[in-house]
Amino acid sequence: MRKRIRAGDHEAFGELFDAYARSVYNHAYRLTGDWARAEDVVSLTFLDAWRLREKPDEEGGSLRPWLLGIATNVTRNTRRAARRHAAAVARLPRDEATRDFADEVAERLDDAARLALVQAALARLRRAEREVLALCVWSGLDYAAAAEALGVPVGTIRSRLSRARTKLAKQMKNTELPPVRGPMKGDRTTAVGPIREGNR
Repeated sequence: MRKRIRAGDHEAFGELFDAYARSVYNHAYRLTGDWARAEDVVSLTFLDAWRLREKPDEEGGSLRPWLLGIATNVTRNTRRAARRHAAAVARLPRDEATRDFADEVAERLDDAARLALVQAALARLRRAEREVLALCVWSGLDYAAAAEALGVPVGTIRSRLSRARTKLAKQMKNTELPPVRGPMKGDRTTAVGPIREGNR
């Protein structure tokens, strides 16, 4: 597969997308907390993967860590772009009319409250800690694969993950999550479920 990808084989790239698009999407959602932004990250990740297709070595295992590393970088870039856009919009003259959000609020699911609490806790972590948590805990990468994805030593992955777990445990200790009244859409049960130990 690696040799075919490096050679620009379109069919191999299609197989790569079919195999890992959902995994990249889940990872992107866990980093962004937004379904639409996660879809954008998937598209940009595979565009970048095609552009960078000669980067992976010919020999090696799964290309999933490589793709998740690209997705992590894409997420960083889209966040920067979003901040610049928000700053530009803030400088525009304000419309006096007030938008009615009633219909929008009425359509929200009960799990939005759960997601908001978990996302608030994650937002208090350093970016590097959030990224390692998303890779090791939710995407299930072991330390070596996460290190490959982020381009850092394995020891750095271990220490960041340990700090992230400790901080989250403290933040969530006295937080009561609202009950889930029904099945959640997409992969939300994975995204907001209990934090489990990653592979060691």
